[in-house]
Amino acid sequence: MSGIWIAVLSVVFAVLAAWVSRHVLGTRIGWVRAIIVGIIVYLAIAPVMAHILEWADVIEGDAFQVNRPIAIVFLALAIGWQFAIVVTAIMLLELLWPSGRGFHPIRAVREGLRRRNRLRRYTQILRISGRHGIDLYRQRRYGDDQDVPMAVVAAMNEAGPTFIKIGQVLSTRDDILPREFTDAFASLQMNTAPLPWDQARAAIEAELGMPIDQVFGEVDEEPLAAASLAQVHTARLVSGESVVIKIQRPEARALVEIDVDIIERLAADAERHAEWARGYGVRALATEFVRALREELDYRIEVANTELVRGTLSRSTTKAVRVPVVYADYCTSRMVVQERIVGTPLSALDGTLPGGLTDDDPDAVHRIADEILDSVFEQIAVRGVFHADLHPGNLILQADGTVALIDFGSIGIVERSLRRLLTTLLMAMEAEDDIATTDIVLMMVSTPDDGSKLDKAAFQHEIGMMLTRVQNGRTDAGVFRELIDTMRRHRLALPPALLLIFRTLGSLEGTLRKLDPDYDLVKQALARAAHFARASIEPRQLATSAATQLQLATERLRRLPRRVDAIATQLEQGSFTMRLRTFADAAERGWVGGLVGQVTTAIVGIALVVVAVILVVSGGGPHLTEDVALYPFLGAALGLGGLLLVVRTLRVALSRRVSEGQG
Repeated sequence: MSGIWIAVLSVVFAVLAAWVSRHVLGTRIGWVRAIIVGIIVYLAIAPVMAHILEWADVIEGDAFQVNRPIAIVFLALAIGWQFAIVVTAIMLLELLWPSGRGFHPIRAVREGLRRRNRLRRYTQILRISGRHGIDLYRQRRYGDDQDVPMAVVAAMNEAGPTFIKIGQVLSTRDDILPREFTDAFASLQMNTAPLPWDQARAAIEAELGMPIDQVFGEVDEEPLAAASLAQVHTARLVSGESVVIKIQRPEARALVEIDVDIIERLAADAERHAEWARGYGVRALATEFVRALREELDYRIEVANTELVRGTLSRSTTKAVRVPVVYADYCTSRMVVQERIVGTPLSALDGTLPGGLTDDDPDAVHRIADEILDSVFEQIAVRGVFHADLHPGNLILQADGTVALIDFGSIGIVERSLRRLLTTLLMAMEAEDDIATTDIVLMMVSTPDDGSKLDKAAFQHEIGMMLTRVQNGRTDAGVFRELIDTMRRHRLALPPALLLIFRTLGSLEGTLRKLDPDYDLVKQALARAAHFARASIEPRQLATSAATQLQLATERLRRLPRRVDAIATQLEQGSFTMRLRTFADAAERGWVGGLVGQVTTAIVGIALVVVAVILVVSGGGPHLTEDVALYPFLGAALGLGGLLLVVRTLRVALSRRVSEGQG
């Protein structure tokens, strides 16, 4: 029976100690962990406390040796010490090993599956690269250097959607990659291995929730194109419209989740070990790429983006670019049904247009490129909504010379204030005004993100040299990358929208050179900057903005006399005061007050422990029992109080750590 009672008491004590710990520490602590710690502490400390009480002649066996009030005081002190030890043990365990990192069966199984999938994917990627003669850790193992780009493309194609998407992004970056690589990566745009029709049909019917022939009169079983995340089939609705069906690959979502997990881990590891990775913000770039890729997996976002860009183009002065009609009733998160666009993707061009377009217009190539640039620039600088994935496969040249945009998985949105600064920046660059360019850039970005002081003269000097090169030679979109690198070298925080604009212009340059290999996007954009600055000025908006500013100024003027009178009254009465900015903010005062309180509590707690040790060692005072005097007893009580104060101080540190981890 004694063993049963010990077990019952240990469980009861552990549950109570866990409840006390969770409330005292004020953080979410796992019940299982707290109860286990409580049981261990009880089983370890209870015999020690019983021995101490017997030594102090408080109890002997099951009977009290002193009067009941003194015995209750001794028992309360012993139980208090046990609870304090449990709370301290749990708190130290939380500081060293937070509950979120502890063992949890479901979490452990999920993490085990993720690790298994990651390991399997790592192994698969290594096998794929080896099969195509590429070693990820050494040079290519065999073959001529001329075969390397196509070998990489073949490996990416086989590796799946995520790597194909990376190749698509790199295919237009001839400013950082050799031409043979960008040409090879361009084949990833529409040359992915197709999904068998029976699987595609099953996926379409799963999204429709009905047999396919109830919606489509006919569907071409041979895909029109096979992209990285989906494939496209031509079809005809039962109502007669010619459409295309974009259906997501069934395995795409699960495979992408594994790949993005690998990418995020590799990016984080790169920033921990490589200075260049920290300088370029590889982790932030990977996070942005992963976010955009996950958005592309939800085609409802693409449908909404399509309609947003359609509304933007409907107000455009350039009618050479259009957006296909979307049949929203048949669109889901994994399928899009839209108007079929008949034409030639720019990825299939090589400086020449399809027959018929140049018959009456020998300058058609340059004119179409100018019209595309004008449309994109108007989207960015005037309307503020633009297609942000302008690789050559997403622009279709139609027989009448117009261009249709497709695949709206990624768009950019730019606020009006940044748009005004952007057009002004381009005008200053066109005028080779390094002073104005520097001032505008500093208005667009934040101050140095590491708290250092900006060397404005050096920054202006670098910008001036860049502008001189632009004005005296052929340039490309690499000038935008150079501008970004200059800002990063001076620790200037770049707005994400500005980065997206420059990236889009870089992609657009590679796309337009499919039309005209000698097309100078930067020179044309700078020359058209003044035009779009004028186009962004609308009389109605100017009138509304002026009326708003006038109303704000009027309100400020109405309040000014009252404020002046209040200051004059305070000066007359001698009660005028000035408040320093240091610690004027409530959050700053709270932080300082909390820090002072925490330090004070820790000092008092340590002092109580020191006094407790002195009292216990002194052993003086009247005897409460035959072997325990008053001073040692008070020392034990003060030691308990000091321990609780120290625990409270550490609790604040634990709470701050938890809040920072959640933030």
